[in-house]
Amino acid sequence: MSLLFGTAGIPHASKDRSTAGGVKTISELNLDAMEVQFVRGVKMGEARAREVAAVSKALNIALSVHAPYYINLNSEDKFNDSVKRIVDSVRIGGIFNARNIVFHAAYYQKSSREKVYERVKKGIKRVLDYMEQHGIKTILRPETTGKPTQFGELDELLKLSQELENVMPCVDFAHIHARYRRYNSYAEFCEILTSIEELLGKKGLKNMHMHVSGIDYGLKGEKAHLNLKESDFKYVELLKALKDYRVEGILICESPNLEEDAILLRNTYQSL
Repeated sequence: MSLLFGTAGIPHASKDRSTAGGVKTISELNLDAMEVQFVRGVKMGEARAREVAAVSKALNIALSVHAPYYINLNSEDKFNDSVKRIVDSVRIGGIFNARNIVFHAAYYQKSSREKVYERVKKGIKRVLDYMEQHGIKTILRPETTGKPTQFGELDELLKLSQELENVMPCVDFAHIHARYRRYNSYAEFCEILTSIEELLGKKGLKNMHMHVSGIDYGLKGEKAHLNLKESDFKYVELLKALKDYRVEGILICESPNLEEDAILLRNTYQSL
């Protein structure tokens, strides 16, 4: 696997707004990957998923899934529903061979970080049990989050990845930048990649799943995603760090202009 570039959802240029149509447009744009967005719920049926599988295989486009936003494994009332939403994402994503299932795991609320960690781990274990029972091979990717109120610091996700098989972080560099109002230089990006390598080994860098976009933020963290050239995010320095560390995997662009910035990232990376 080399470093693949793609979009978070169907490209704007796609006249066919179906997932299969989006995959075809990704190929026409000479991009490599698409993250299927189940953020409002898993509404794709098995027949449609098989169609997506056939198109993505024929065009050699790598697919991943972003599970619904309505997940909070730290909520007693929403715990079972949250597990089900991840399981549903795995079940349908498994049909079209999604390499990764990305999700925002929890909010801290008034719980201690230790308790939230254990509840998140318990929920992920249930999903892993489902995957084992049904022979589904994918990687669960809890995402680094953009607000201090959200579970999803890189250290937490790396610890989960050490303790559980088939779990690795989705590293959203824009979220990390917004959360701490730093991590926006070549040296700081290298610091993140060094942490991953130290805790997960070389495999941690050889199979990364990343989100990149511009970002607006304040004292409470993330406010909104922006186009790269309309933000302060130093994407060229990030791409230099990824190249120097020989990172492989999938880089998904979440900028509002989607494929425009995805192509910018790909072309910039290839020019370095």
